Amino acid sequence: MALTPQDVSRIANLARLELSEAEQASLLGELNGFFDIVERMRAVDTTGVAPLYTPLSAVQDVALRLREDAVTEPNDREANQKSAPAVEGGLFLVPRVIE
Repeated sequence: MALTPQDVSRIANLARLELSEAEQASLLGELNGFFDIVERMRAVDTTGVAPLYTPLSAVQDVALRLREDAVTEPNDREANQKSAPAVEGGLFLVPRVIE
């Protein structure tokens, strides 16, 4: 997929960018280079390749250092809602802004 100068102008307009002709030409080359890389990556057959959670796991065994998923903080809902102007059923009440 190759972009045209008109595509770059449209993208710049949508992004509310004011680009000079030189900047548009430079951006066109950079964007087309990016899309070339994406096309080359798509051409690689990755059937049967497991996804990596870190690039290091491709060359060495990496043990994830994850903490146990356990509650460590007490439930202080009432204390946290003391300063709220309006609370009902444990929820903050806010004024209606749309009728």
